Amino acid sequence: MTMRFTLGRAVHTALRDRGHQVVTASRKGADVHVDITDPRSIRAMYEQVAQREGDIDAVACAAGSVPWRPLAELGTDDIRGGLEGKAVSQIELVRQGIAHLPAHASYTLVTGILAREPLLTGSVAALVNGAVEAFVRAAAIELPGRQRINAVSPTVFEESLDAYGDTFAGFDAVPVARAANAYVKSVEGHRTGQIFLVE
Repeated sequence: MTMRFTLGRAVHTALRDRGHQVVTASRKGADVHVDITDPRSIRAMYEQVAQREGDIDAVACAAGSVPWRPLAELGTDDIRGGLEGKAVSQIELVRQGIAHLPAHASYTLVTGILAREPLLTGSVAALVNGAVEAFVRAAAIELPGRQRINAVSPTVFEESLDAYGDTFAGFDAVPVARAANAYVKSVEGHRTGQIFLVE
């Protein structure tokens, strides 16, 4: 299961509506092609955007996938796949971005409510979200210049309830636009090392 399509569109709209020039990057249907699980693809994305657009003022990531399986059925490949799909990939965006972004730039990553409220079949998601949040707090004290980093951690979206079925039973869903507003707060604000909860 993944949130990236619904959330990515909402973040794009929210930033564009506030006057930001937004360059979208994805595996398909975007301005620039990128596979964030491939470090070479990330490097090529940064080089292409810098060549076409100049300075990159902010990176806002709404991508990440993890396996949803019962703990007893998880294999090592599932765990590695979840870490690569949502944690290592976002860390690599930041690691490579340091050399491409100016001193005032910001990074906004995505985690999720399972870092705080675990669900059946969601142990890898909980692990990965917690890892991303820990990285954000640690990276905030090491980024060069005035570069900032935050994460947005939403609960389930109203627009996604049908796809998840009863997985999030009893959770209060929120409109995806609320999570997009948290990205705006991260991009336009002055805080760093923060996890913006959207619940």
